[in-house]
Amino acid sequence: MSEENRALLIFTRDLRVNDNPALAAAAKETDAVIPAFILDEDLLKGSCASPNRLSYLLESLEDLDDELREKGSALVVREGNFAEQAMRLAQRWKAKTIYMSEDRSPYANRRQQRLAQACQEQRIELKMRGGPWVIKPGQLTPTGGDHYKVFGPYWKAWKATPITPPAKAPRSLRSPAGLPATRLPSLRSLTNDPPALKRKPGGERQARGRLSKWLKGPIDEYGSTHDDLPGAATSHLSADLHFGCLSASEVRARAEGRSEDFVRQLCWRDFHHQVLAARPDLPHADYRPRGDRWRRDTRSSEAWRQGLTGYPIVDAGMRQLLAEGYMHNRARLVVGSFLTKTLYLDWRLGAAHFASLLADADVANNVGNWQWIAGTGNDTRPNRVLNPLRQAKRFDPDGTYVRRYVGELAAIDGRAVHEPWRLPARERRALGYPAPLVDHQAAAHELRARRSGR
Repeated sequence: MSEENRALLIFTRDLRVNDNPALAAAAKETDAVIPAFILDEDLLKGSCASPNRLSYLLESLEDLDDELREKGSALVVREGNFAEQAMRLAQRWKAKTIYMSEDRSPYANRRQQRLAQACQEQRIELKMRGGPWVIKPGQLTPTGGDHYKVFGPYWKAWKATPITPPAKAPRSLRSPAGLPATRLPSLRSLTNDPPALKRKPGGERQARGRLSKWLKGPIDEYGSTHDDLPGAATSHLSADLHFGCLSASEVRARAEGRSEDFVRQLCWRDFHHQVLAARPDLPHADYRPRGDRWRRDTRSSEAWRQGLTGYPIVDAGMRQLLAEGYMHNRARLVVGSFLTKTLYLDWRLGAAHFASLLADADVANNVGNWQWIAGTGNDTRPNRVLNPLRQAKRFDPDGTYVRRYVGELAAIDGRAVHEPWRLPARERRALGYPAPLVDHQAAAHELRARRSGR
């Protein structure tokens, strides 16, 4: 086998063998492939070291290694500086080309720039193929602009764009003899915090199982059931898409014609990616500043994090996050509106908390959605305020969702669970559940007054 045709394939957010353009191209265009994953030291610091995402990642890497071995190869895992480790692997195995999926977050841009510079210095060709989206950021642009600022026109252009045919998984892989056995670090060595007990497992085979189950019937009811909090009638594919255990393009292709509402959610992912690509300061700067002077209230912010606000529907969402590393999308809207527009606390606090716990936390979608609900992002109605009680009665009418996660209220029957403050004083005290932090109606009025300048 000629060493001149060796290539290093670096997996990032494409932890799969099916519809993986970088893997397909490397297998087709070269004689030998060295599949690798680099645990970048920059991503293992601070809030990025979420125990839920790290445990999902390790499970996905183990599954990916198994799948690659079935095709005749193995996954090489390294830990450290991304560009330095990539160059060491390329030099060790005499690779003349590096294949990798593209990404457009601020961190990914820096990573790709450093890798490109290192490749240029070492005369190694870098080929970027595919990415974590259906349609690449920048591919669709409005007349006179570099990105779409409103979802509606983007959705119209997006759904009119033909779907890219899926990349076929190689039947086999040829790798140089002597590739080292995969040695994954333990979760404990990466973080001191345990993952959520009820978190869904990672890996392409688990993800494809969830997708198959979803497509067998539940997707057809998505339009009428996706906001049903107790029913949890959503796909639960968000973490799978975040890590690339599923191809977003394949999911769109298989969902096309089944549920436009579900396909629309895939478009929202791409919408936020193209906004972030155009505005890399989005994680820390308001997209559309509203002149907010957010309150600083440690007691309220901590009560929100722990699910102790006194509003059962809000607390149920926050406790689901703690228990599962996941939160229903409708609940995300409710708790986000409560933090930013009822408590009038900075959306960055919420985005950071979600990033620390969600298995599916994606920079583009996390901060994009937080800015949307805070009214500083792409929402065309920036002053909308979600009333938690109305949301509860509409989307959890019998209180099942609340009772599932707020144990103190489990004995309260029916929709009365949403208003424990109406119970007799003795019963309220016996619950051990806090009184509401604030009066929602007064807070909503105050927010609108602030935003209108009165």
